Amino acid sequence: MAEPFEAMVAEEVDGKVVARLATLTFADLPDHDVLVEIACSTLNYKDGLCVSGAGRIARRLPMVCGIDLAGTVVDSRSPDWKPGDRVVVNGWGLSETEWGGYSRYQCLKSQWLMRLPDGFTPEQAMAIGTAGYTAALAVDALERHGIDKGRDVLVTGAAGGVGSVAIALLAKAGYRVVASTGRPGEADYLRALGAAEVIDRATLAGKGGPLQKERWGAAVDSVGGQTLATVLAQATTNGAVAACGLAGGNDLPGSVFPFILRGVALLGIDSVYAAMPRRVAAWNRLDRDLDRGLLARMTTVAGLTDVPRLAHEIVAGQVRGRVVIDVAR
Repeated sequence: MAEPFEAMVAEEVDGKVVARLATLTFADLPDHDVLVEIACSTLNYKDGLCVSGAGRIARRLPMVCGIDLAGTVVDSRSPDWKPGDRVVVNGWGLSETEWGGYSRYQCLKSQWLMRLPDGFTPEQAMAIGTAGYTAALAVDALERHGIDKGRDVLVTGAAGGVGSVAIALLAKAGYRVVASTGRPGEADYLRALGAAEVIDRATLAGKGGPLQKERWGAAVDSVGGQTLATVLAQATTNGAVAACGLAGGNDLPGSVFPFILRGVALLGIDSVYAAMPRRVAAWNRLDRDLDRGLLARMTTVAGLTDVPRLAHEIVAGQVRGRVVIDVAR
């Protein structure tokens, strides 16, 4: 183990939250029971908000950013973990109330750690990250509710991280997937992931009636706002929508009509504090069903020094697929 090491740390400067590279030592880390050497983290929309200062994600400062990490245990006071164990961590307040994964090392609570499935390298796990893990949680929730395979399944924010993985998983499971995006130039990319049809997000962005023509047997929505309201209004009788994001707003300017007249279900997806059995099930689905070639196609790799620029880009909707952050680079 080598110290000191670099980390991306958010601090308040002149009333604004600013993230920068800082030098840390082991003495700076939290007093939790497992020390992990981090191989990779990743870039999610929430990371973009935290690092760019566009959203007040960090609720205490200073804060090491990064809501995901994959790496290897190097020291442990917990009987559940030993040096050499490969682990992945998603959520649990990282980058919000707990120091996160944009660091070479991190001390973590033992109950946050999950064993990295044998089928994934740390880089592949972080190519998935919270975005892909959330997509798996959403698909699992839809299937528990029941999806009519004869009806289209919509994925909004399709070119983003959640959308990309959701398309790949749903197509693998045999559903006809319709991808909604505001980037028409990504149509070939989305079809390569498994989308049967690509539509312009503008068709879902306008306010319409509380009940509209039935179109979607199910949907994974990472946009929120008016888009989610429209998706609900267009859901089929007994359809279901898994809501897991707010890139388009945190309001829901809709009506109760889809719920009480069509029996539509709105399924909330919480990836931060999901129970461990659901986490394990989601990662098992990813291990079983996510084509590694497709995962590679949707992934790029960057270093810690690239994070501030990428943070602004992902908030602006300019990042395609998944970005792995190599914390040693």
